[in-house]
Amino acid sequence: MSAIANLIAFDGAATPVTHTLTPISVTREKGVVLAEWRELVSTVPAYAQIRQSMKMEKSKNGVYRLESRTVVPVMESVSGQNASGYTAAPKVAFEDTVAMTQFAHERSTVASRRLVRQLSLNINGGITTTVTPVTTGPAPELFDLLVAPT
Repeated sequence: MSAIANLIAFDGAATPVTHTLTPISVTREKGVVLAEWRELVSTVPAYAQIRQSMKMEKSKNGVYRLESRTVVPVMESVSGQNASGYTAAPKVAFEDTVAMTQFAHERSTVASRRLVRQLSLNINGGITTTVTPVTTGPAPELFDLLVAPT
């Protein structure tokens, strides 16, 4: 099994910024494995940090439900103070979320799972050229190998 480790990714900003998400927990409950990561920016509250989770569960009919979810909270903009001189602490205004869910039958193969994952990534990313599929890291291991982080 894959040991949970930091996730490092660039965002989609005009000037890309590197984000490092630190492992928070891995839980196993009733056949469901859930791994969670969070960015640890010292000037931002924990509830307002970028989060990533990966989840694996197998249904009674032999189908795996595999999910990778990325959440980016957006903070309110605090401007000024009230008549008493109080400035409210900023709060999360909303969260942008992307989830990728794969359903894989227990009879599927690594090759078939990798094929559908890469097709989905290429279609959603607008990739129209040949690219080598990424085969290492927590998401490819989850979706292709049915291995959850530990």
